[in-house]
Amino acid sequence: MRLLPGIAAALFSIAWAQSRPAEEKPLPPQPIPFSHKTHTALGVKCLDCHSIPKPGFAAGLPKEATCMGCHTRMKTENPAVQTLAEYFKARRPVPWVRVYRVPDYVWFSHESHHKDAAIACETCHGPVGKRDVITKEKPTSMASCMECHAALKVPNECNFCHETR
Repeated sequence: MRLLPGIAAALFSIAWAQSRPAEEKPLPPQPIPFSHKTHTALGVKCLDCHSIPKPGFAAGLPKEATCMGCHTRMKTENPAVQTLAEYFKARRPVPWVRVYRVPDYVWFSHESHHKDAAIACETCHGPVGKRDVITKEKPTSMASCMECHAALKVPNECNFCHETR
């Protein structure tokens, strides 16, 4: 089906306006306090904890075993580390609260953005390594993505990021 130019422009304008970030609701607290700032200062890099498993659509949340790789011998008296150890022993994932999310109908690949295009994590996620508490600092709206694509001269056609049906 082919849309008339005026209708297509109107639909695009509506989608664009709806993709503008609404006022963000405050996130509930994380189940375990975690400081990216502290870990970054120790030399921990994003991909040390947030792997990008195939097919590359999402950067994973840290596995408890990854954390316990250090915390079986470091800060073991810390109550947050003790809580982490309880999740690890019970073989239950920590129920981290996701800060960044794109809708299911958006095709987004961390692999193509970070690994293939060499875009730094901070470009989309903000200066996480300088934060004790993470908040959503940058929008994941269509407008935000399109502005970045335009600046980098990357395609902005609908089917580049959205499913075609």
